[in-house]
Amino acid sequence: MNFTEVLISPILSEKSVIMKDSQNRYTFRVNPKSNKTEIKKAIETVFKVKVTAVRTANLPGKLHKVGRYEGYRSDWKKAMVTVKAGQKIDMTDLPK
Repeated sequence: MNFTEVLISPILSEKSVIMKDSQNRYTFRVNPKSNKTEIKKAIETVFKVKVTAVRTANLPGKLHKVGRYEGYRSDWKKAMVTVKAGQKIDMTDLPK
């Protein structure tokens, strides 16, 4: 799998920004078929940092209603990546 296919987008929520500042841990939305080693290689290649840990979570899609119609959003995968102390990731460098 190509590195640009593994990383979809950064997650910039209030909780992820607090984790970034206090624990040096960054959160990304990733391809559901990717594994931890692929995610680690993609982060190290794209951002030129040393990854010390990768945690992943498969999240179910939520119920979505529009008028009288309802359905489910797609399931998705989230990765929390811990970077070596002293290194930082610039979230604007994510390739499109």
